[in-house]
Amino acid sequence: QVQLVESGGGLVQAGGSLRLSCVASASGSIFAINTMAWYRQAPGKQRELVASITAGGTTNYADSVKGRFTISRDYAKNTVYLQMNSLKPEDTAVFYCKADVRRSPYNIWADYWGQGTQVTVSS
Repeated sequence: QVQLVESGGGLVQAGGSLRLSCVASASGSIFAINTMAWYRQAPGKQRELVASITAGGTTNYADSVKGRFTISRDYAKNTVYLQMNSLKPEDTAVFYCKADVRRSPYNIWADYWGQGTQVTVSS
């Protein structure tokens, strides 16, 4: 089973910064990871894509976070980061990590999700 563990959430004032991390691990090996992404879900709203990064390093951002958030990846550590600057109260949400993982050359690609980390931005 593949596990994604997020960390770095917390309470911050508007205008502040946080850095989220997500590490992918498995009992056994991971053959390959394709796209890794961050999603968020605010109370009463649908989960939405925040940012993604492919195996080749191509990034994609939601319009609401462009210029403020930066996604990056450490391929050797199977880790994805989300640097969040100039945070706003409307960024308050539970942030989830997702990874498209292949356990072995004989397995298909499958999506895995982390348990989520709370980010709260006070005004």
